[in-house]
Amino acid sequence: MNRNDLRHLDMNLLVVFEALMIERNLTRVGEKLFVTQSTVSAALSRLRDLFDDPLLIRNGRQMEPTARALQILDELRPAMDVISAAVSRAKAFDPATSTNVFRLGLSDDAEFGLFPRLLQVLQQEAPNTVVVVRRANFLLMPALLSSGEISVGVSYTTDLPANAKRKKLRNIGVKVLRGDRRPGPLSLDEYCSRPHVMVSFSGDLSGNIDLDLARIGRSRRVVLAVPQFGSLRALLRNTEMIATVPDYAACILADDGSLRADDAPFPINEAELSMVWGGAYDSDPAETWLRERIWQCMATPV
Repeated sequence: MNRNDLRHLDMNLLVVFEALMIERNLTRVGEKLFVTQSTVSAALSRLRDLFDDPLLIRNGRQMEPTARALQILDELRPAMDVISAAVSRAKAFDPATSTNVFRLGLSDDAEFGLFPRLLQVLQQEAPNTVVVVRRANFLLMPALLSSGEISVGVSYTTDLPANAKRKKLRNIGVKVLRGDRRPGPLSLDEYCSRPHVMVSFSGDLSGNIDLDLARIGRSRRVVLAVPQFGSLRALLRNTEMIATVPDYAACILADDGSLRADDAPFPINEAELSMVWGGAYDSDPAETWLRERIWQCMATPV
């Protein structure tokens, strides 16, 4: 196909193709693109003719991409990123009138402790925009950025896609949440002897706090792991259990007075909360505005 042949190419087909490679389900692609399943099915038929390949093959209840489809995706995605960014840069962004859909990936602590303030600002300054939040952590973030399912994420991060950008927001300090009524802070011995609740997205029973304790020759006893922070207030109230959580999440959980938030009785090696985004969105006016608001609402001096 030469450049003149591109006149006959419907770019919408390529958008559907990318969504099909990610979702591998016609119904979910329709929901994602706000079109009917029959429209997606018709687009898949046209794509098969265009690329002369089945692209997706049913395997039991699943749809699996062909090797050729994956190769096409690898070739098309960088070009689509460049086109998307070029078109976006050509449009002035006015938050007051914008109807953009912003897709964020947030770790549970960031969603619980920091996102409410950001959402309030977004609703005030850009009332017609839509915000879609995906649950993310350092394990999920690379895939979410690479697939384009999110444009920006906030979490503790490690490995990222090669074209991703990163900016530190703040150190992740911790507080010890407790629901008992005894006065005074916990000693180190009391901290280690108490039963602990751990927020664990993956179900692990140890984390950075255990590494901090190991450095001083101590350990703790985790008796319960839950996948999110929102349940801690009800779980800890009037019990001996304690939970060591990021300080910004602790402030929200203790704001009704049913829990106390104390400093940890041992040195903490603080991790970093970062904002990360795909390189294709680096100069996008709307995404630049969004990242500025994330910085405004989620960063603190470090």
